[in-house]
Amino acid sequence: MATLQDFKTQEKSWWCPGCGDFGVLAALEKALVEVGADPSTTAIIAGIGCSGKIGNYINSYNLHVTHGRTLPSAMGVKLANRDLTVLAVGGDGDAYAIGMGHFMHALRRNVNITYIVMDNHVYGLTKGQTSPTSEIGFHTKTSPDGSIDTPVHPLMLAVAGGATYVAQGFSSWQPQLAHLIVEGIKHPGFAMINVISPCVTYNRVNTYEWYKKTLVNLDEDPSYRPTSRAIALARLEETDELVTGLIYQEPSVPYEDQIPGFSKQPIVNQNWHVDAALWNQILEHFE
Repeated sequence: MATLQDFKTQEKSWWCPGCGDFGVLAALEKALVEVGADPSTTAIIAGIGCSGKIGNYINSYNLHVTHGRTLPSAMGVKLANRDLTVLAVGGDGDAYAIGMGHFMHALRRNVNITYIVMDNHVYGLTKGQTSPTSEIGFHTKTSPDGSIDTPVHPLMLAVAGGATYVAQGFSSWQPQLAHLIVEGIKHPGFAMINVISPCVTYNRVNTYEWYKKTLVNLDEDPSYRPTSRAIALARLEETDELVTGLIYQEPSVPYEDQIPGFSKQPIVNQNWHVDAALWNQILEHFE
């Protein structure tokens, strides 16, 4: 059984002191241990941005991909080897700007991966521009008069787009966040976990203190049932997505289990011998 130490690396952290991503890293390590994952069968597919560094700090397979291509890469890894625990990790810029097209199609395809998005409402790596989730009026060096763009609402998009597991955590609330990741990994299908991960350097509005006073914990509301898309969308609209906990989940059959004739055996171990006569017959169609 792997331990927390087994998932740690000697890589020196690149993040700013106080960055919320430290909390996400700690929760992810705890979750991997709890589900019985092993470094040799775990793959972290990381995007571009501050959040993309997380793969350097977890002892596992790590693929650091180009901007916005986290999800197609992660889905490809999972389809090639279903024995792996595959986690895609990115930030709000990587996920909901250049990666938005892939995000929407990942929701409907429902490949059995876990997607963790570290959302700080700002582009931290490139020194503080507005991101897709920045609120109207948010001031930065490139928007000195305040942002005029309507922010993306990723949780409502996920629920409406067909996701079978949608949750949101807060990097400071470790037990809940780790639990949401555990349940996301166990979920048989695409699990989307948005994580509020404050940027202490470039976002002085959406701070730890502000979130602690504002967030509503759905897991502590006995009347809330995360089994209805309509109810989930209504609650998200009512709270402007300022919630934590499990938002929506439904029974699910992963994409890869529905492909006719698709072997569960990793591709590398499959016998790919093709009869020469059949191969020549196929080639004739392209002559």
